[in-house]
Amino acid sequence: MELKQLSKWVMITGALFIWTVKLFIRPLFHLDQPLHFFFGIAPNLVGSFLIPFGACWFFSGREFLLARIFRVENLNNLRIVCLLGFGRLVINEYLQLLPVFGRTFDYYDIVFSSVGLVLSYFVFSKAQEKYQPA
Repeated sequence: MELKQLSKWVMITGALFIWTVKLFIRPLFHLDQPLHFFFGIAPNLVGSFLIPFGACWFFSGREFLLARIFRVENLNNLRIVCLLGFGRLVINEYLQLLPVFGRTFDYYDIVFSSVGLVLSYFVFSKAQEKYQPA
């Protein structure tokens, strides 16, 4: 299996998990702590974990401007993608402070998005080492 194919299946599985949590588990079930907390932060944790895999799946082998920024061919590119992803998630969370969006700001979302992003950096770099030719 090549890295792009692995990234595709990780992205699909992660998206299905996020949709299950947001659309079925949280609205339909009353969960006690710590499950309530876990399912509250799970979409951020998993969503940020998917950033390098999404960049690989959507942008590898392409040459347009956005693909050049988000290409993930080596560890330096992976660091750039993860740093840009971190910037995006912090900006996204702070934009929720504006009442226009009608969403709630939570520091735990930033913390666990960061945890997911750091975890994905290490997991994706190991997958890159295994699946990409030297």
